[in-house]
Amino acid sequence: ILSLSLQAKMSRPMQARRLEGIDKNIWVEFVKLATTYSKVNLGQGFPDFPPPDFLKESFVRALSGENHMLHQYTRAFGHPPLVKILAQFFGKLLGQDLDPMTNVMVTVGAYQALFCCFQAFVDEDDEVIIIEPFFDCYEPMVKMAGGTPVFVPLRPKAPKDGRLMSSADWQLDPAELASKFSKRTKAIVLNSPNNPLGKVFSRGELELIADLCVKHDVLCISDEVYEWLVYDGKEHIRIASLQGMWDRTVTIGSAGKTFSATGWKVGWIVGPNRLLQHLRTVHQNSVYHCATVAQEAVAQGFQRELKLYGKPESYFIQLPKELQQKRDWLVQSLDAVGMKPIVPEGTYFLVADISEFKSDVPDVPNSEEPYDSRFAKWMVKNKGLAAIPLSAFYCGAHKNNYNHFIRFCFAKEEATLKAANDILQKWKQEKTSP
Repeated sequence: ILSLSLQAKMSRPMQARRLEGIDKNIWVEFVKLATTYSKVNLGQGFPDFPPPDFLKESFVRALSGENHMLHQYTRAFGHPPLVKILAQFFGKLLGQDLDPMTNVMVTVGAYQALFCCFQAFVDEDDEVIIIEPFFDCYEPMVKMAGGTPVFVPLRPKAPKDGRLMSSADWQLDPAELASKFSKRTKAIVLNSPNNPLGKVFSRGELELIADLCVKHDVLCISDEVYEWLVYDGKEHIRIASLQGMWDRTVTIGSAGKTFSATGWKVGWIVGPNRLLQHLRTVHQNSVYHCATVAQEAVAQGFQRELKLYGKPESYFIQLPKELQQKRDWLVQSLDAVGMKPIVPEGTYFLVADISEFKSDVPDVPNSEEPYDSRFAKWMVKNKGLAAIPLSAFYCGAHKNNYNHFIRFCFAKEEATLKAANDILQKWKQEKTSP
């Protein structure tokens, strides 16, 4: 019996081929470092301030109210009150008459919405165009579906007048973008406002993408989770509202980013039924269902916001105002110490150029690890300040082209940003003192 049990050890490889080369994850590594060393964490993209009171009250009401069915399963593709209000709300914004049952699906955060899209639409050997820098899960999710990611970078143009660079200075080269479309192109992933840069794509840029999608009959997966977090009077334009795009676009949103409640994990997809029917197939065979109570509370949040739409007391107007102040504060703080910030037009994030700090963390010639990654690790261990290297948002081939930038999250309490400023000021004094 003993010899049999020795022989019974499994020797065949267990890993599915689709997982090859995607086992490493920047968040696992950097969250662990931040937890171990950081005094101030401006790395991960979540607020350390609470969601609005009206949303917390909705959750408490849903949890402790008379309707005990809110503790049970609801409709698999979205709690009826939530899909109903999302259809009303986004129908207005997209100029479409949306059917809550067929044009909206609720997912476990925007993350699962993305997973459903790649699993439902991407076949073996399909190509998916991804604009760099990109939210890092796009690449492994395309590969897991058997597809081939094709990358096209936003290229920075330095401003001439000595002003700080803006995320608007990072642009697509129209000819380069057009060259990436081929017979094998199934989809393009658009993320506006863009994480990590904070770029808000202009109408002209979106029309360029839309024209290519129509010309090549390509799908657009539009990740718009930061749609309300747009600054300086910029406008967020939904690509599905452009001519010829409704029929070929799925638009992804997030209650986590919309209502500053990232742990609730409520996301959604809006689009034509002929696309959403395939997403429902993936959803029903993977997670099946999202937390009912959280969906009920988000539905009430949207009902409030629909009544207040465009009014000063709307959370969708108040939150970007507050975040713009926080952004400006961190921009000044970084600029004062010589980390050149790229001023974002939207999102929670800003990217800063660390070139002037290279003397603190010398280069290691022929290192496989990008410079910004080593810098960010050194910074959290030695200064207690956590950020994320920008190279994490590029494909392997391009990681070293943009390796002197790091990403900070400014969706934080004033006290957190002040503590970050104190670290930076002290660091600068150490650098300049004889």
